[in-house]
Amino acid sequence: MRPVEIYTTPLCGFCHAAKRLLDKKGVAYTEIDVAADPGRRPEMVERSGGRRTVPQIFIGNTHVGGCDDLFELESDGELDKLLAS
Repeated sequence: MRPVEIYTTPLCGFCHAAKRLLDKKGVAYTEIDVAADPGRRPEMVERSGGRRTVPQIFIGNTHVGGCDDLFELESDGELDKLLAS
């Protein structure tokens, strides 16, 4: 399984929803809390092509996007393929 990274903040409902989906699927991920470590926010913005909102989700070197993008991949049956490739 490819490594998963998710940039979050503690009070973000979309972050919690994305993590719940990953947890439900049994996917291990590295959470990067940009509120606790604000120095990581510029890294997130650069990696995501300028996006400033959380969550920003990466599977391997692929930028998935945010929570809606993650759920869309799941709905389309593409998330498992991306995780496995």
